[in-house]
Order: sequence, then structure tokens, then C-alpha cells
Amino acid sequence: MREPRKRRQIEREFGVPFAGEILDPSQWTQTALKKLPATGPLNLAELFGRTVPLIVDLGCGNGRFLLQSAVWRPQYDHLGIDIKPVVIRYATRRGNQRGLTNLRFAVLDGERLLGEYLPGGSAAEIHCYHPQPYYDSRQVHRRLLTPAFLALVHRTLVPGGSFFVQTDNLGYWKYIREIVPFFFDFHERIGKWPDAPKGRTRREILALKYGLPIYRGSGTAKLNLDAESMHRLAETLPPPRFDADRRLRQLDAEE
Repeated sequence: MREPRKRRQIEREFGVPFAGEILDPSQWTQTALKKLPATGPLNLAELFGRTVPLIVDLGCGNGRFLLQSAVWRPQYDHLGIDIKPVVIRYATRRGNQRGLTNLRFAVLDGERLLGEYLPGGSAAEIHCYHPQPYYDSRQVHRRLLTPAFLALVHRTLVPGGSFFVQTDNLGYWKYIREIVPFFFDFHERIGKWPDAPKGRTRREILALKYGLPIYRGSGTAKLNLDAESMHRLAETLPPPRFDADRRLRQLDAEE
């Protein structure tokens, strides 16, 4: 007699499924990067056991986007970071349960990752979804997407590599549209990402639930910029000073 087929264990959040299915514990992996090198960059070939293009998610949250990409694009390795240990715990658990070997998560901020741990030309894609706008004027200096940081993103990408960015904050988006094109051949995306029409991230799903506009764009690293010229360029551009929409604080709290 044929054994009954096991039901696939699909995890959902706000009714939207996560990519991949939860496997038997015997097939789980370890996706947490708990120990970083004391000095010098990450050895990516040693970390993943192979040499293939790398996709990086800055502020990955609970890992929804990277899980999807790691499941659907096994020919890439994936590295996600966030400064909040609690969301990285959720992300690593999900990566482990899906038996993914091409995925790692770490508690780390974007500046340290790109400045200390990823060498130049090491990433094929860098994604940054819903960077924190910081509403308090005393914390404006913590905003991530400064000209100097965008220069770091450019340096970390392979020549012509891709940068993806998304926000629901109009003030941040206006700044992004002004500054990012200095470093990338940048295009605003009209409409949702085709691979995830219900949202690539938890934040996007919540924003769409509340009927908020989402601003999306991507670009390829300009080929005529070297380190010295990018440094000079970054010094001439304004920092991200804008009036963040405080109405979005309620969404921040729910997220």
C-alpha cells in the first residue's frame, strides 16, 4: 500500500507565503554567521564552499526577500544583515528550516559590512529595502543612504553590478532620486516587482495593506567612476536631510 503523501509545510505572513517549504529537521542547515573575522574581509569562498555571484540585502529584516531569492536562484549565494538581533533570529530559523546552503545572515550594520567585510567587486547585486528614515532630528545623522555610503555600495559591486532600493517615505525617495543617479544609471520602477506582486518584504506587505504608495528603483553601477573620483563626488553632494513623514511611525511600530 502506497504511503500517504506528506503535506507541504508552507509558512505564511499576513496571508502571503514565504518561499520554500519547511523540511524535516534532518535536512535543516545553519544559516547564521555568528563570528566575523577579527580583521580583514570575509572569505566568501570559504563561507559558502564555492565561488559564485553574491547577492547582498542591507537591512534584511525577517529575511523574506533573501529566502525567496535563495530558493529561486540557487546559482547565487546570499548574505543578509540587520542591526536587530530579533529579526535575524527569525531569518536564520527560516533559512535553516528550508535547508538552504546558499544563504547566510548576520547581525551587522551596512557601513561595517561594506567598509570592513566585503572586498571591492565582490557583490553582483545589493538590495536596500525601506531604510530607516529616522524622524527625530537628533538622529538624522544615522540615515544610511548618504553619498559616502552610495560610493561604498558602488565599490562593493562588480563592474556594472545592480543596486535596488525601495521606500514608502516620500522625503527619502526624493533624496534617493536626486543622489543615486550620480553613482548609478538609475531608473524608477513603475509598478510592483514582478517576482513578488504582494511584496518582497514584510514592510512592503504592510504598506500595501494600508494603501500606502511604494517607491521603487534600481540601477547599474556607472563604469567611469574610480575610488578617488567617487570620494571627491561624495564630498560635494548633500547629506540626506528631508522631512520624514511622521504618519508612518504607526507602521514602523507594527512592523
